[in-house]
Amino acid sequence: MAKTTAEKIAERKAQIEQLQNQCKKLMAEQKEKERKARTNRLCKRMGLLEGLLPDTIALTDEQFKTFLDKTVANDYGRRILNGIKAQPEPKPDEKQPQNGIPANLPGRTNAAEADDDSDEDDGGDEYEDVTESG
Repeated sequence: MAKTTAEKIAERKAQIEQLQNQCKKLMAEQKEKERKARTNRLCKRMGLLEGLLPDTIALTDEQFKTFLDKTVANDYGRRILNGIKAQPEPKPDEKQPQNGIPANLPGRTNAAEADDDSDEDDGGDEYEDVTESG
């Protein structure tokens, strides 16, 4: 038996509603996947930071923000970040720098020079350790 125009319209509206619901469900799944990836990334990176600098664990949020502002969120930190981002992604079989910082950044010395503890002022001590008094 042939369907009336009204039945065809109702059928199409039902199909549209189903597709819209499927679309909403897919968007929610994508958003959840992105949120989980972000949470995973934040946990890994903070774990890495706390592993390298365990003294940061005891800091308050405000102290930690001040620490980041003074040590990372400055021109020097941005130059390092830009240098890292400018380098191509290493292939899995390529050796990466041990500390993750490329050796060819401005102001960066090679490993032999970096191990040299001479008292020459080479401009490499941009930040002085001010925690010790005396």
